[in-house]
Amino acid sequence: MPFFIHAEDRPGAIDVRKANRDAHLAYVKERYNDAIIAAGPTIADDGATMTGSVILIDLPDRAAVDEFCRNDPYARAGLFETVTIKAFKHVFPM
Repeated sequence: MPFFIHAEDRPGAIDVRKANRDAHLAYVKERYNDAIIAAGPTIADDGATMTGSVILIDLPDRAAVDEFCRNDPYARAGLFETVTIKAFKHVFPM
């Protein structure tokens, strides 16, 4: 089932993001690469400053998504202020 994850960084936590980026990318690639529909950071209006993450992921159920989020190195480092998870219907692209 596809899920939408939107995680917003804590204010002033760019150093936490930078320090854990390699571990986050390795975690996603090594364990969930085949489940990712799309993923990337949200950015500020300056077009460069990372402010959070959006991940569209296809996992069996909400429990699997919760496990993915709980074990993400970003989450373990306390980067996120909020995390929103919603199931969604993947319509485009077909």
